[in-house]
Amino acid sequence: MSHNPIRPWRDIERRKSRQVMVGNVPVGGDAPIAVQTMTNTDSSDVKATLGQVIAAAEAGADIVRISCPDVGSTKALKEITAESPVPIVADIHFHYKRAIEAAEAGAACLRINPGNIGDEGRVREVIKAAKDHGCSIRIGVNAGSLERHLLEKYGEPCPEAMVESGLEHIRILEDNDFRDYKISVKASDVFLSAAAYHGIAEATDAPIHLGITEAGGFVSGTIKSAVGLGTLLWAGIGDTIRVSLSADPVEEVKVGFEILKSLGLRHRGVNIISCPSCARQGFDVIKTVATLEERLAHIHTPMSLSIIGCVVNGPGEALMTDVGFTGGGAGSGMVYVAGKQDHKLDNEKMVDHIVALVEKRAAEIETESSEVSA
Repeated sequence: MSHNPIRPWRDIERRKSRQVMVGNVPVGGDAPIAVQTMTNTDSSDVKATLGQVIAAAEAGADIVRISCPDVGSTKALKEITAESPVPIVADIHFHYKRAIEAAEAGAACLRINPGNIGDEGRVREVIKAAKDHGCSIRIGVNAGSLERHLLEKYGEPCPEAMVESGLEHIRILEDNDFRDYKISVKASDVFLSAAAYHGIAEATDAPIHLGITEAGGFVSGTIKSAVGLGTLLWAGIGDTIRVSLSADPVEEVKVGFEILKSLGLRHRGVNIISCPSCARQGFDVIKTVATLEERLAHIHTPMSLSIIGCVVNGPGEALMTDVGFTGGGAGSGMVYVAGKQDHKLDNEKMVDHIVALVEKRAAEIETESSEVSA
């Protein structure tokens, strides 16, 4: 917003990569960093899986991945892709024929793991299916499933082994005149992942899918992903991300966007700036913020909202946000609009009033954007 201009010390120079398409979503080049998640339902259950896909899309997911371990899942995939509001990536392990079936079923991308998809002949058949059906491919290297010859060569999973695995698979794709691919080199260890990603970023111009695999539960996995993905994104590496959590896929999407928003790489929804609260607070900050997060989840327009409990930092934060509320005394506080003091407000009326202000400002921003694009 105009009250928080981009400054040179905040700029991130993204790595230059070529662009591929995942359905109608561009990945790489100058495209926005795409946010992905993965369903955790039984993939052969169309209703349950499609329900998760739609929920993830409503939360902002650009792409959703679905595991296809058996014939039942690839049969269901045809119905799911027909109804999905976002492109679907078919996740393939071990059975190359599932990749061929997924391509035929309408998958926008095939994720294959070099360590367990099989020999070059099988990979060539997958490439042919991708070409025939307009699919892109993600080369998904994982530290936990590296090829045996690389483990024998290096002795253990290491960045060099992961990069070599990825480059070997790139060679197979390019030898078969296939360039619509992106690549990931994931590990559950942040240091191993970061080193491998830096290595692959230097070795190829392919778009890069970022992730810290098997990151853990909601809290621990969010922190590990924020540290790992955040440092890579800050270095300009990454064209699409997936936050891997033992949690609802919608939570993965939310965390992914929060990571990107914190670095100024994507802007979606209301960014709430709030204090941790202390004895100086003029109202219950924690309860208020939790309520506002829930009440404002439907807002997709990029906006900033400051909710600060007292006047120590409240006025300063409010100067840089679209809407702000700073706690005062005697059961009331100050409302700020576009960085300026606007009016006092009773604490008991705060939530409903702020929701109304945010909704009004979001509608104004959308109107302004429409007029500019017209």
